Amino acid sequence: MALRMSIFLGADDRWHHKPLYHEIVKRARDAGLAGATVLRGVEGYGTSSRVHTTRLLDLAEDLPILVVVVDSEQRIRAFLPELDELITDGAVILDEVEAITYRGGRRS
Repeated sequence: MALRMSIFLGADDRWHHKPLYHEIVKRARDAGLAGATVLRGVEGYGTSSRVHTTRLLDLAEDLPILVVVVDSEQRIRAFLPELDELITDGAVILDEVEAITYRGGRRS
C-alpha cells in the first residue's frame, strides 16, 4: 500500500514570486518522492466560498490547482514539514491507495 497526498492550492499562490505548485514539485523531486503531478481545475471554491471558474472572464483568476504525490507513507509523512513552510492557504488530503506501476511494459 502507498499514501496519496493531494494538495489543494490556488493558481495565484506564490513562493518567492514563482508559482507555489512549482516549488512543491521541486521539493518533492529533491526529497526523492516517486513523482508529482500538477492539475489545473476549471472551476472550484475553497474556504472563501467564492467560485473561481474559466467560464467567466472576470472570475478567471486564482483557478484551483491540485498537486498529487504518491509514495510510501513514511516518505509522504516525512515530506509534510516542507508543506508547513510553504502553504499559507490550502488543504492537504492523505489517503491510502494501492499503487500499481509499470516499467518497461511490465507491472511491478
